[in-house]
Amino acid sequence: MLTTNDEKINGFLFVIILPFLLYFMSYYGFESSYTRLKSSERPPEFLFNSVYAYRVIPNFISVKMTDFVEYFIRYQTPFLKDFLSKNGTPFYHGLFLVNSFFFILCSLILNKIFTLNPSEFIIDIKMRRIVHLLSIFFIVITQYAPTNCDTIALFCYLSGVYLTFRYYLTQKVRFYLFLVILIAVSTFVRETACLNIAFFAALFFNFNELKKLQFKSILAIIPLIIAFIVPYLGLRQIVVNTEVAFVEGFYINRNFTSPFNLAGLLFVCIVMYFIYKFYTEDVNKEFIKKYLFFSLPYLLMITLVGLFWEIRLFLPIILTFLIIAFYQFKTLKYKS
Repeated sequence: MLTTNDEKINGFLFVIILPFLLYFMSYYGFESSYTRLKSSERPPEFLFNSVYAYRVIPNFISVKMTDFVEYFIRYQTPFLKDFLSKNGTPFYHGLFLVNSFFFILCSLILNKIFTLNPSEFIIDIKMRRIVHLLSIFFIVITQYAPTNCDTIALFCYLSGVYLTFRYYLTQKVRFYLFLVILIAVSTFVRETACLNIAFFAALFFNFNELKKLQFKSILAIIPLIIAFIVPYLGLRQIVVNTEVAFVEGFYINRNFTSPFNLAGLLFVCIVMYFIYKFYTEDVNKEFIKKYLFFSLPYLLMITLVGLFWEIRLFLPIILTFLIIAFYQFKTLKYKS
């Protein structure tokens, strides 16, 4: 049955316009005490002489977008110069435009994922939109620590989740090949690309097969690992600078002593606990346990070199919990 015009309009308002307005308010409605990017005229130097230097795609986009916004303000809309200057810099406005673009893409891909093979709870579009809105709020709330790479990386990760599900449902090789390419490209965005390997492994790896010395699932995972490792190590050979390090620092002591970091960790644990309580099927619980197991290297790195207060680091895992909570593994309702 074709979608009515009203349903299309409602979908457009809910999936695109409402998320954009929420994102707009998070960037311009209040200021974070955590970062001072709003006062940076150009992309800050630390993007090119720290661990951020390996995130070459976001850095390239940041430079080009800042140039574009500067040109646009100076030559195309000089009458808006005073207004825009009061509310940010060319770099900050460019950061907002890029991040909001990929944020809307995240909203669109989430909408696709939630309709792939939904559980009975979200077959009703009203309930699905509540879950979708909750996902959007989790993304927006992390923007108290905006970066030029996280939203792009999140879109890449969610796209990988979508491709993994499509491959799982259809067994068409093209989705697997697209996933391999996506992981290779998104490694130039952020190390979050490794979580796509964890998600794929959680869905396809079978411990019983390993006991029987069957390695079909392992062989399927290996190309994904190579697609991540080769660009990851290659970047660290190409980007050679005495000021560039593999990590910014080791923060494990600060993570377990700072009240801010402890609050961030507590928030993530409580959120994941309540989402986990939605799981009614054993297969969903089994999947999320496998996913957390394969995500341990990522979680360990957050503990060692990340800050728990930056909840954005846990965002892909939180969204994965939500996706799996409302996914139907037993009865395939999606028709490709």
